[in-house]
Amino acid sequence: MSNKTKIVIANILRPILTAIIFALDIFLLARFDYLNNLMAVDNILGSLPLSLILLFSVAGCLLIWVKFKKERMPFSIVMAGWMIVSVALFPNSLTKNWFRGEEVKSVGSDGEVESYAPFKADTKAAKLDYPASIKIMDDMPTMDGALALYPVYSAVAQSIYDEAHYTDEVRFTNTIRGFKGLVDGSVDIFFSAKPSASQYEYAKSKGKEIYLTPIGLEAFVFMVPKSNPINDITIQQIKNIYSGKTDFWQTLGWKEGGKIIKFQRPEGSGSQTLLQYVMGDLPIEKPQPAPNMDIIGTNSLMKQMTVEYRGVQPALGYSFKFFASVMNPNPDVKFLSLNGIAPTSENISNGTYKYATPFYAMTVGEPKGNSKKVIDWIVSSEGQSLIEKSGYSKRSV
Repeated sequence: MSNKTKIVIANILRPILTAIIFALDIFLLARFDYLNNLMAVDNILGSLPLSLILLFSVAGCLLIWVKFKKERMPFSIVMAGWMIVSVALFPNSLTKNWFRGEEVKSVGSDGEVESYAPFKADTKAAKLDYPASIKIMDDMPTMDGALALYPVYSAVAQSIYDEAHYTDEVRFTNTIRGFKGLVDGSVDIFFSAKPSASQYEYAKSKGKEIYLTPIGLEAFVFMVPKSNPINDITIQQIKNIYSGKTDFWQTLGWKEGGKIIKFQRPEGSGSQTLLQYVMGDLPIEKPQPAPNMDIIGTNSLMKQMTVEYRGVQPALGYSFKFFASVMNPNPDVKFLSLNGIAPTSENISNGTYKYATPFYAMTVGEPKGNSKKVIDWIVSSEGQSLIEKSGYSKRSV
């Protein structure tokens, strides 16, 4: 091939390759929500993905446009090396997955269930004003589920299980272990929000198919201490915070708030699964090291919400409304409006509040036998009345 031909080919390829690099830049910036949210980036680690994209682009363009000569080989090697480094670091930069140590995460199940246990004289579990139309005398399905839904399935058992034959069919082992029990066969009906991707994968690995029957609605809420002057937050701001772009309350309008202490729940828990739903396909920032060990101390999200740090209460967290307002309330915590819509009962019922999410009775495969009887009763008018008496909203049909 002649030198003239090589020059012609190079002159054609250079702008094409450059255009490909810039198209990739735009794609990545749009894919990870930076294109329209550059002003929301307020910390060094949050800007690292941008820096790596820029590094890759500059190094790539220099390789393309700087005429290759033997004496420039070290330069070319360095540019290629920077491109490789930027690609290698990019996934971790999206989640700030650089740290080891104590994380800002609430890992325990806060709240107790004994006061909602079925068939206790002083139980808080809801009751119908009349006898239920069915009664299961034996072979009672074993129930387990999320902590926030224990009052629901306890009330169901109390309404339609025969007390004389009841033993311990209503359990609470937490969302993660309860779902595993459903898949492994020790639980017949599991009550929770939609399973996470990893839970579906676990069921698939065991050759099991999870069948979901929606039985009611509950609000997924974001909360802060009442001392926080912010009352409303946008969904985009939530995405910016939990994707690591925004780290400081000042970016949201609270100048004195300092760094946001953003709590997370464990993977597989009901509320963490809902956070993943809110985030869509954006990666969630890995829980970061706590600025002070006292923040982690109580291992209870509702107590952690009002922790003080540097003279303010900078926490942000999330939960289900019934749990946070009835089962384990903190009187110094308030719920935030989302995009100007408060999580009131009316807004949840009429669908105005965006994250009024279904919760489900889950079985392995379609429900059969007494499990089907239980679930059919829950979605009947009697069962839906009990859902409302328990403090939740009826399912959407």
